Amino acid sequence: MSVQVAAPAVELKELSGPMDKAAGPPCGPGPGVSCGGERPPLSGCPGLSAAAAAGLPPGAAKVPQASAMKRSDPHHPQHRHRDGGDSGGAAAEALVSPDGTVTEAPRTVKKIQFADQKQEFNKRPTKIGRRSLSRSISQSSTDSYSSAASYTDSSDDETSPRDKQQKNSKGSSDFCVKNIKQAEFGRREIEIAEQEMPALMALRKRAQGEKPLAGAKIVGCTHITAQTAVLMETLGALGAQCRWAACNIYSTLNEVAAALAESGFPVFAWKGESEDDFWWCIDRCVNVEGWQPNMILDDGGDLTHWIYKKYPNMFKKIKGIVEESVTGVHRLYQLSKAGKLCVPAMNVNDSVTKQKFDNLYCCRESILDGLKRTTDMMFGGKQVVVCGYGEVGKGCCAALKAMGSIVYVTEIDPICALQACMDGFRLVKLNEVIRQVDIVITCTGNKNVVTREHLDRMKNSCIVCNMGHSNTEIDVASLRTPELTWERVRSQVDHVIWPDGKRIVLLAEGRLLNLSCSTVPTFVLSITATTQALALIELYNAPEGRYKQDVYLLPKKMDEYVASLHLPTFDAHLTELTDEQAKYLGLNKNGPFKPNYYRY
Repeated sequence: MSVQVAAPAVELKELSGPMDKAAGPPCGPGPGVSCGGERPPLSGCPGLSAAAAAGLPPGAAKVPQASAMKRSDPHHPQHRHRDGGDSGGAAAEALVSPDGTVTEAPRTVKKIQFADQKQEFNKRPTKIGRRSLSRSISQSSTDSYSSAASYTDSSDDETSPRDKQQKNSKGSSDFCVKNIKQAEFGRREIEIAEQEMPALMALRKRAQGEKPLAGAKIVGCTHITAQTAVLMETLGALGAQCRWAACNIYSTLNEVAAALAESGFPVFAWKGESEDDFWWCIDRCVNVEGWQPNMILDDGGDLTHWIYKKYPNMFKKIKGIVEESVTGVHRLYQLSKAGKLCVPAMNVNDSVTKQKFDNLYCCRESILDGLKRTTDMMFGGKQVVVCGYGEVGKGCCAALKAMGSIVYVTEIDPICALQACMDGFRLVKLNEVIRQVDIVITCTGNKNVVTREHLDRMKNSCIVCNMGHSNTEIDVASLRTPELTWERVRSQVDHVIWPDGKRIVLLAEGRLLNLSCSTVPTFVLSITATTQALALIELYNAPEGRYKQDVYLLPKKMDEYVASLHLPTFDAHLTELTDEQAKYLGLNKNGPFKPNYYRY
């Protein structure tokens, strides 16, 4: 097996374009929200005297207030109620106790009750998502998107999408999504994502006329989000036909899947698929009469594995595979080593633009977002152990350290371990700190990093989550035993309770935290998606014999091209080499500027 660097088959041109900025509407308090008020006196209690109700000692009598205590100025501040309204001219009253002390009686505060208040709030919503509930209560949600109130969480319709008969506006039923009626809302999300994906939009604009993917039949298995939708529609604009499934059962945005289906893309995915649904969706993408893929875009290797297992003859017509995850690339190298890789494959995961931007910078921001949305916790002073100090681990550690957390790192690679030490993190074995940490985060790409033994020793309310692609890092299967109780707290948050009352907080059932429980920065995904699009173009248009049945790295020139497409967003200006400088360094003035072995 050899790792080779591909030479680009297509010419790369410099692109730039303006970006629109989108701003959201300001928020304000809805109608009917009170700002404060007095507690009303007790009333209506049988056997309770008026004096006792007013909080007075026995024997106190109520008498009209002396005229000397009345205020003649109706505009005096004390002649008004607390809410600023006039008393309406009603005379105040005083109370005289047996010892002759005169005190002012407490004013009666009238309690306002709307006619439908009791009826409305005694109702309990059933089978309704949290978003839908909040919007049904708020008067301010009756604007343009109220019809899509329950667009991602659970909805009234619990029917499996596999049992539904749905058609888009063109009459096509070649898709399977949660609810095709959510398409309009999903289209808005896609339009927002386009504003933060300048390179893909520039590529789409430039290559629409050339159609470099004309004739390509791409079957894809990735996270189905608004950013992925922009990639799919770009591939379609470049001439490709696409069929798509989700690589994660929790990361699909139902409204985006609906928008893609409405646009004519055969999409088979919804949030909350079962394991059986997951493989059924992949099979529906691949096994279709009169259509056979010639390119694969995979994230995790499940699609490649399914075709290899069920439809091996398809590889005779497939030109190449583009893989973007650590797990999927590892599978490809295994196939290559065993001599079973039938087609060329492009390793996008190890490209510089994927490693440094998607893995590092994306995870640096999204780890905090995922933890906040699911647990509402404060990070300052919390003890956290991060398993793995690759690019994902580096991003997670940097974010948590900046928030004031005490961060420990576990690592098997001495080079990564030394980096962690130089960055100020204490390198430990998981067993050394498992009893004391508040959060455990895995990001190794390995299996059984956190075992049942570790889970048994964790402190009460320890949070356990995974930032790797696969759900193999935490031994979740060992927790599904009769002596442990599972309690669903909110979407993607489970309490696993031991017999002694100890509980851990498991997020997304051990699956990828950021895409299962939150979102990721669109701009970073623009970099990854552009890299994927260029890799597909390269493999599809490469002349016969350029790529053999092996795994290749993305050409350095393409990495630099992808980066250059995103620089105009920051109004950044590159310095250009002079002829003399280029000659001195032995470089082409237009790049590539670093050798393939260079580590950024």
